[in-house]
Amino acid sequence: MFDYNQKPDLNITPLVDIMLVLLAILMVTAPVIEFEEPINLPQGSATQSIQAVKKINILITKDRMVIVNKKKYELDSFPDNFVLFAKEQDRNIPIHIRAEKTLIYNDIMFVLKSVKEAGFYKVALITDG
Repeated sequence: MFDYNQKPDLNITPLVDIMLVLLAILMVTAPVIEFEEPINLPQGSATQSIQAVKKINILITKDRMVIVNKKKYELDSFPDNFVLFAKEQDRNIPIHIRAEKTLIYNDIMFVLKSVKEAGFYKVALITDG
């Protein structure tokens, strides 16, 4: 006799096995496949060369001497001398200030304040490490 209330069972185990094999094959072969897309890059000019960035180096030594691009100044007279030095300089030139680590914080801030009062705003305190 045939029972109409009985529901058929679906065996999906072979389907899962096939999918796992296909997944393993895909995972092995996908990294090997190389895809290359041709792109049109813009043409650069061969005549334009990279220009060296002009900057002003300031070094404060441990005996409170300020060296601006190899010119030495006393720390107390630095603001006046730097204003005279800065007259022919562009205000957009970056300035790098280096100092001995044994100096007092106020001496370094005095130089930084003097440089900013002269109109330079691209000022960086450089540390070595």
